[in-house]
Amino acid sequence: MTLTHFSFCTAFILGLTGLAFHRTHFLSALLCLEGMMLSLYVGLSLWSNMNQLHTFAMVPMLVLTLSACEAGTGLALMVATTRTHGTDKLHNLNLLQC
Repeated sequence: MTLTHFSFCTAFILGLTGLAFHRTHFLSALLCLEGMMLSLYVGLSLWSNMNQLHTFAMVPMLVLTLSACEAGTGLALMVATTRTHGTDKLHNLNLLQC
């Protein structure tokens, strides 16, 4: 395993463990998801560059675009839940109250 593969896997696993263990605030969960998406972008870019796949070159840009859309939607949801519930803590959110 090369250093780039190790750093890519480490970044993804750190984002996954942060999402699994540090879910007190909605913003921290969104940041962990964004880190996971960015590590997937780097991994897809390295893979297409390493294998010289020119037809696959647009897929990392598609993942980056979807990551930006996910970040915008997540921030809009965070603003909406903060306005309605008064906080962004995840244990205060109950979908049955909506």
